[in-house]
Amino acid sequence: MTATEKFTKGTRVFLSDIAQGFFEITHSGFALLGLAVMFAAIALTAKPEIRQAGETQLFSWLQDRQQAVTGIISDNVAYERATAANPQSLPKQQAAVAYWLSRKYSVAPEPISALVSEAYETGSRTKLDPTLILAVMAVESGFNPFAQSAVGAQGLMQVMTKVHSDKYEGFGGKFAAFDPVSNLRVGVKVLQECIARAGSVEGGLKYYVGAANMEDDGGYVAKVLAEHGRLQQVASGRSVPTFTPQIIPAGNKSPAPAPAEPETMASIANS
Repeated sequence: MTATEKFTKGTRVFLSDIAQGFFEITHSGFALLGLAVMFAAIALTAKPEIRQAGETQLFSWLQDRQQAVTGIISDNVAYERATAANPQSLPKQQAAVAYWLSRKYSVAPEPISALVSEAYETGSRTKLDPTLILAVMAVESGFNPFAQSAVGAQGLMQVMTKVHSDKYEGFGGKFAAFDPVSNLRVGVKVLQECIARAGSVEGGLKYYVGAANMEDDGGYVAKVLAEHGRLQQVASGRSVPTFTPQIIPAGNKSPAPAPAEPETMASIANS
C-alpha cells in the first residue's frame, strides 16, 4: 500500500469517526431537548401558576415590543369595556329602533344597539315597555352616558346618584352611574318605583322628573310620551321622520295684514 493510499484510507476513517460522533452528539442533544420539553409540559400541567406567570411575562414582553414599534400602549381586552353590539345581529324590530335612534341623535349604531338590546331585555324582566325606557333615555340625556344636570342627575337615565347610591352597590359603587348599562338598569328601577307609586305612567314620569307636586312639569311628560309613540311606530315597521316638525300654536301666530281696500270709482273720479 502506497503512502497515498494510506493517507486516503486514514482520511476516510477520520471523517467517518467525525460523522459518527456528530450523529451521537446531535442524537443525544435532540433526546435531551425532547426530555426537557416533556418535563416542562408536566411542570406546567402540574403547576398552573407557573404557566400563568409565563404567559403573563410573555404577554408583557409582546406588549412592550408592540409599544416600541407603534408608540401605542395596547390593551387586548379593551373591547370588553365597550358598550357596543352589531345592529345586524339584533332582531328586526330592535334593529329598526337602533338605526332610527342612531340617525336622530347622531350616535353610532353599535352603542345604540347595545342599549336597545338591554332596554328590551330589562323591559321584559320588569314589565316595562322598552320603547318607554328608550324614550326616557332620549329626553333625559340624548344618549350621552356622561351627561350631568345642574342638580346632579347623572348618566343616560339622569339618575340622582346621591339619592339612589344604594342602587349602585350591586354594580361596584356610585361610579357605575357612568356605565351605560348599569345606569340604564338603575334608572329603570327608579322609573318602575315611580310608576308604582303614582299608579300610572304619566304620574310616574312626573315623579321621575321631580315634578309630582308641581302643576307644570315643563312639558317633560308630553315629550317622553311623544317620543315613546314615535318609537312604537318605528318598532312596528312604520316609517317615521327623525325630525319633529315645529307646530306654532294658533294664539302665537302673527295676524295676517288686512287686504287693501279696492279703489272705488268715486276715488278715481276725485283723483
